[in-house]
Amino acid sequence: MRTAQPAGDERSTAVHRGSVAGLALGALGVVFGDIGTSPLYSVRTMFAINDNAVQPTVDDVYGIVSLIFWSLTLIVTIKYVTLVLRADNDGEGGIMALAALVQKVLAPTVGRQAVVALMLGVLGASLFYGDSLITPAISVLSAVEGLEVAEPELADAILPVSLVILALLFAAQRWGTHRVGRLFGPVMALWFVTLAVLGIPHILAHPGVLRGLSPTYIVAFVVDHPYVAFIAMGAVVLVITGAEALYADLGHFGRRPIRLAWFGVAFPALVLNYLGQAALIINDPTAVSNPFYLLAPGWARFPLVVLATFATVIASQAVISGAFSMSQQAVRLGFLPHVTIRHTSSQESGQVYLPAVNWLLFAGVLVLIAVFQSSQRLAMAYGLAVTGTLLLTTTLFLTYAATAWRWPWWKLALVAVVIGGLELTFLAGNLTKIVYGGWLPLLVAAVVVTVMTTWYRGQSIITARRVEREGGIPEFVEQLRAEPAPRVRGTAVFPHLTKETVPLGLRANLEFNRVLHDHVIIASALTAKVPHVPLARRFTIDDLGNPDDGIFYVAILFGFRDDRDVPAMLHEIGARYPILECDFASATYFLSRITILRGDQPGMRTWRKRLFVWLSHNAANPTTYFHLPPDRTVIMGARIEL
Repeated sequence: MRTAQPAGDERSTAVHRGSVAGLALGALGVVFGDIGTSPLYSVRTMFAINDNAVQPTVDDVYGIVSLIFWSLTLIVTIKYVTLVLRADNDGEGGIMALAALVQKVLAPTVGRQAVVALMLGVLGASLFYGDSLITPAISVLSAVEGLEVAEPELADAILPVSLVILALLFAAQRWGTHRVGRLFGPVMALWFVTLAVLGIPHILAHPGVLRGLSPTYIVAFVVDHPYVAFIAMGAVVLVITGAEALYADLGHFGRRPIRLAWFGVAFPALVLNYLGQAALIINDPTAVSNPFYLLAPGWARFPLVVLATFATVIASQAVISGAFSMSQQAVRLGFLPHVTIRHTSSQESGQVYLPAVNWLLFAGVLVLIAVFQSSQRLAMAYGLAVTGTLLLTTTLFLTYAATAWRWPWWKLALVAVVIGGLELTFLAGNLTKIVYGGWLPLLVAAVVVTVMTTWYRGQSIITARRVEREGGIPEFVEQLRAEPAPRVRGTAVFPHLTKETVPLGLRANLEFNRVLHDHVIIASALTAKVPHVPLARRFTIDDLGNPDDGIFYVAILFGFRDDRDVPAMLHEIGARYPILECDFASATYFLSRITILRGDQPGMRTWRKRLFVWLSHNAANPTTYFHLPPDRTVIMGARIEL
């Protein structure tokens, strides 16, 4: 008998609280923090690459500003804001969510392609981690470096001040961002207004710079300096870093507020500032040393440093929060072991803190600052992982558009050639950065990919061997009918992976104590390929063929962004389905804790086995992960060889 059958593939619409204007203001802080602080360092880097190969001449400046404008237009405005935001997974975005969406669409017909799609998502997430290390370092350093422009004697204070700011930022993560998050929008709104105000006077002083918006200057720049233009593409990509946040934060704000914030504030402010920097360089070629801060009059530079520091902290916070969210999704999809996840807000489920991820990021940022010591040198290592993520997102999006939306071939080809071709050029231009530090985000991505694929493969092997050892539920139930066991009062809950096999804790309890509780619940916490599953559709209850023996199987279907609170869900089930007749408030939880040992069986290379065993030993306690009550949880161990 089945009493509640969830529809795992049913989509639900994400609910966004607040007015469109309020959400758009919030999006300015969270969504556009990274891309909004790019003017601090991107133009300066373009004129510093390859020993100043790009010259501060009128033609070169017009070529650069045209590349900037059309990169923002094609990649951010058309690709992300117009097209990719439409491909939401149950209202959520991000490359992992997109990969899960594509896998769901492809799985019924083409299994291998579905797996490839999910692997592309893993690769994109890994590249995101690589750039997550660089963003806080380069953003904060570029802001604090304004001290040297305002007062050259303060140059030696740049690194210490940057380190203090970053240390405070990472230390504050444990308390969450919900208290200060409401300030993000107004601060970034002030920041974008400041960007526009800084640029307008210089545009008025040299209105001819507006001609740089014509794509003909890109053609002229490439024809006159083909190699320099190719190298410059590695720096131009800096202006679109953070574009992925447009998609990743879709679930927090919704499509319309993000578009309103981009078209109404962020896009025009960025264009005006970049045009202003270009006009300044034309009028004063020496301004290439730091064109952003030199836009401001001398009296305004110290206040601008303060505002820029706040803006870059917000940009860094957005990336750190994105890393937390990405890690949580990877855990739920089975690519990372269970890690400690703390919810820092009682109102917003997306506000989470992962201590292990936080301190690993902080350690990586410290190493980066110690090695590179300036935003300009960091910029030489920045962008390679970004372009990889851009290409992967385009590939997954086109796959989804072709299968789910049935786009005609010409539309697919147009997006692939124009946008995919530009991103491929960005990637090629950034390959030159490998020897200057671009290898670092690639190394980080390679490590993350290795960890994710090792855990995914190892879990598959362990699950198969565990199934062999546990034995089937039908045989177990038949044995109990033939040889009934003595019953004791109470409810016993056995968290388990599937209803096909017997939980090791249940088998051990029967073998050693030779009793069963009056009510036995085998509970599985399952993950759907959607971010959220509506509460009314989460539960499946099965009496396993005998409604009178008190043994039930309960499946709880979570979205990959839902909180895994198993006791809360069981209380909900008890209230909705009195057929169970269970007192979940006093239930005892029997947890089967598996110790993984490295063996000689085939299936994985030896070094991967060592890595998997190490990861399993350092995984979070399932008691905490599933919110089980410690005083009513019994852990029963078993060993399985990998």
